[in-house]
Amino acid sequence: MSADTQTTALHDPPASVRAKLAAAWTSFMFLYIYVDYFALYKPGVIDDILVGFVWEFDISQTLLTAFLTLMAIPILMVMLSMTLPARVNRAANLVVASLYIPVSVFNGAGESWTSFYGLSIGLEVLLLAFILRSAWTWPRTSSASSTTPAAQLRRA
Repeated sequence: MSADTQTTALHDPPASVRAKLAAAWTSFMFLYIYVDYFALYKPGVIDDILVGFVWEFDISQTLLTAFLTLMAIPILMVMLSMTLPARVNRAANLVVASLYIPVSVFNGAGESWTSFYGLSIGLEVLLLAFILRSAWTWPRTSSASSTTPAAQLRRA
């Protein structure tokens, strides 16, 4: 094989757990937002919004604050997954992803468009399962390799 026809493998370093978690939360948020956006195309939804009604509730400051809170938590998880210390990061991802599985399932309760909501809930739950698995299997270091250089010098 000549040098002209030789191919080289692409360098593919592994992604950190933090990057995987942030990417999964970002994907979750895109899906979450687009499902809400596409739901506006359902017949009657805009008409209900114009008269102050959404889903089963009157539109109010309390309702919109609850909606914002439901959106803000996964939005913040994107940033927190990249910045929190590993132990807190792992716990936060396990807790929040666990809590969002029933939230995702509840969002489809009573909906008549089962294909649309079934697919969206399935994808959301898959992303949340990926987050749970990534956080649960976060690699650990041995106590000997996690000591500081100063502590290693004192032992020598």
